[in-house]
Amino acid sequence: MTIRRILVFMLLISGLSSLKSVQAQQKAANKALPQLQQDFVDLGFGMFIHYGMPTFMNQDWSDPDAALSLFKSPKFDADQWAKAAKAANMTYGCLTTKHHSGFPIWNTKTTSYNVKNTPFGRDVVKEYANAFRKNGLKVMLYYSILDTHHGIRPNQITPEHIQMIKDQITELLTNYGEITALVIDGWDAPWSRISYDDVPFEDIYYLIKSLQPNCLVMDLNAAKYPAEALFYTDIKSYEQGAGQFISKEHNKLPALACLPLQENWFWKTSFPGTPVKNVNELVNKFIVPYNNAYCNFILNVAPNKDGLIDDNAVEALKEIGKLYKKPEKLPEIPEHTAPIISSNIAKHVKSNSSWSDDMNIMDFANDDNFGSSWVSNPEVKSPWYELNFEKAKPFNMLVITQGRNTKSSFTLQYFANGKWYPLETKQGNKDNKIQIFRFDRVWAEKVKMTIQSFDGPPSIAEFGVYNERR
Repeated sequence: MTIRRILVFMLLISGLSSLKSVQAQQKAANKALPQLQQDFVDLGFGMFIHYGMPTFMNQDWSDPDAALSLFKSPKFDADQWAKAAKAANMTYGCLTTKHHSGFPIWNTKTTSYNVKNTPFGRDVVKEYANAFRKNGLKVMLYYSILDTHHGIRPNQITPEHIQMIKDQITELLTNYGEITALVIDGWDAPWSRISYDDVPFEDIYYLIKSLQPNCLVMDLNAAKYPAEALFYTDIKSYEQGAGQFISKEHNKLPALACLPLQENWFWKTSFPGTPVKNVNELVNKFIVPYNNAYCNFILNVAPNKDGLIDDNAVEALKEIGKLYKKPEKLPEIPEHTAPIISSNIAKHVKSNSSWSDDMNIMDFANDDNFGSSWVSNPEVKSPWYELNFEKAKPFNMLVITQGRNTKSSFTLQYFANGKWYPLETKQGNKDNKIQIFRFDRVWAEKVKMTIQSFDGPPSIAEFGVYNERR
């Protein structure tokens, strides 16, 4: 072997060794989800920042075709935002990168309708991220799935729209450093009506984790689902302005609660002369007790047209800082099962059951509505409930949500190739009203629940079937 070949070989070995070292460091840096959830709850208190085209229109939802010429912020100063957050003893910020009207406030390549083509012409996300990190604060981002400017709305979503969403999220998680959490809005809400199937949640979830494994995925509309399990989110969220309030006594999941300091989310011309919310109440009714209930509290502060936080809001944040000091250690989140992120293949499929209560028949248990239930007739001694896919489908998880506070024991079976087989499951949340079963994937035409003992007429709010990626 010549000296040159020896040198090339040594360089190759060295390169492979360095690559393995980098990969090992990256793997070591990736935290398990329960630790990331605890880290998030331990942050305690942060600043939500609603800033974008609505700021210049005195609206919370701007005209989706608003003129780019409106966006002018002559005194814009993200460092002022960060220092105001620090004064309140906040630990992070979360900026609205794109709200429902579809105007991105970063230098995106996906559309010309963005902040770089306005008179302001600067990348707001970049300046925000740099300013908050410089001040020792974590960086989170908000992103809306609903986008009325680009037509990403109910009954009109195309593969091109889904690709735009993926491309925009890729930009946000590639160009702006470490993002602690991506808070997504506009999914599965009554006002958006975009389902987790229309824009596939599982695809987006795994894209985010592939780009930044330590980035939490948060759906701001997750409060639609029961409080006992994480459906389509890593963190349970509660938008208090929409009437969603966490139970401080019963919550056992990592959570986020949000509220605006002012009357609305985006800045209004009335804000400088209007009193903000009561500071003592914010601290003692929300932040402190929520922190003790595994819940991080995020307070929205809306910068004005100039790009600055108004004086009355700045003063309120200073007062909050005098009253609130994040504890050295917050309570440890109880053990809980992994989030449900896959599509529910049981929605609206053919169902059957033993004799039902007349007003609560079998279809109510797979109608994608946790407010309705199948209820067994009290006379039935051996109740059963069945889903019929009519042709074999793969699945590896069942989620059974009880409709009433009754206790029952049951067996599960699947039907394949003309026979019923017992379903070997590992049960989670045994004493919970939501019971989650994960198991090795099976192919089946039907799945059946036979209830063996119960202390009242059995009731099922939802019988979910999932084929999750593993």
